[in-house]
Amino acid sequence: MALPRAGEVVSNKQVLARDYIDGIPKESDMYFSTASTKLQVPEGSEAVLVKNLYLSCDPYMRGVKKPEPGRITFFAPNSPIVGYGVSKVLVSGHPDFREGDLVWGITTWEEYSLITRTESLFKIHHTDVPLSYYTGILGMPGITAYAGFYGICSPKKGDSVFISSAFGAVGQLVGQFAKLLGCYVVGSTGSKEKVEILKNKFGLDDAFNYKEEEDYDAALKRYFPQGIDIYFDNVGGKMLDAALLNMRLHGRIAVCGMISQYDLEEHQGVRNLMHLIYQRIRMEGFFVYDHYHLYPKFLETVLPYIRQGNINYTEHITHDIETGPAALVGLFSGLNFGKTVVVLTQE
Repeated sequence: MALPRAGEVVSNKQVLARDYIDGIPKESDMYFSTASTKLQVPEGSEAVLVKNLYLSCDPYMRGVKKPEPGRITFFAPNSPIVGYGVSKVLVSGHPDFREGDLVWGITTWEEYSLITRTESLFKIHHTDVPLSYYTGILGMPGITAYAGFYGICSPKKGDSVFISSAFGAVGQLVGQFAKLLGCYVVGSTGSKEKVEILKNKFGLDDAFNYKEEEDYDAALKRYFPQGIDIYFDNVGGKMLDAALLNMRLHGRIAVCGMISQYDLEEHQGVRNLMHLIYQRIRMEGFFVYDHYHLYPKFLETVLPYIRQGNINYTEHITHDIETGPAALVGLFSGLNFGKTVVVLTQE
C-alpha cells in the first residue's frame, strides 16, 4: 500500500493517557482517539514526521505524579503515550533525515508522529534483519546490555556472572554475551517456563525462579559456591543485598535497573554495603543515554552474532495499535515471553 504524501491530511489513531499516573499503568489509564494529522513539519524546524511501524513496550514505561526535569514523561494528560519505536520518515526538516529513511528512537503511540527531539533518533542502515529487532536487540535494550556488560563490568573469560531479571529484553542479551565470552552464567526469573528457556534456548549454565526461593543468599551460595565476579542488577532490593554477600574479591556490579523498588512509596534499604569495602567491589549505576556513542561499535559486534545464529532472541508480538495498552500492562505481570512489540504495519 502506497504511503501518504507530504501535505496530505490523514486519519491518525492514537493511544492517549487520561492523566499523570503513579507507578504501573492500567488499561483504564489509557484511551483511544482518532485525530486528523497534516503531514508537514513546522517551517524552519528540524523536526521529522514519521509513520510508526513498531511500538516497543518496556518495563520503565511507568508513570510519575510529578514530571522530573531531564526524564521522559511517558504518561501526560490527554497526550499520546511516549515510548521507543521503529518508524519511516515521511517529511523531514532535518538535514540528516530524508523521506523514506527508516529510524528507531523515541516516538509517540499513534500512527503518525511529529518528532521534534531528533537527537533521540537513529537511522537504520541494516535491513537484512527484522525491523522489529530495533525495538530490542538492535535498539535501546541491546545497547544497554552491551554498554553495561562490556563497559561497566569489564568481563573476562571464566568469570562467574549472575543476572537478575535474566529473561527481560536486556537480561537475555547480557546472558548470551557472557556465554559467548566463556563465562559461567546463572540468571533469575519469575516462572518455571522462563527458567527452562533461559537454560535450553539462551544457553545459560543455570537459572532459578526467585519466587520459589525463601532465602536469596542461600540460593546464590548454591549456584555460586566460589562466589560471583559480575552481578548485572536489574532488580535491586533484597536480591542486591544477597548478591553483595556473595561477591568475590574485586567483583563488579552494574546497576541497570531496580524493578523491585520502582513502585514502593518507601524504598528498601540495602544493608550489606560494607562488603563493597571488604571485597573491593566496584558498583556503578548507568543510563544508556550516556553510552549511545558506542552504537556503531555495538552494531559491529552484535550484527554478526545475529547473522551467524550465535544469539537467540525472542519476541512477544501483538498486532494493531489497539492491542497496545493490554500488551504494555501484561508486561508488568509477566505475561510476555520475550520482547513485547506492537506491530502497526510491516515493511
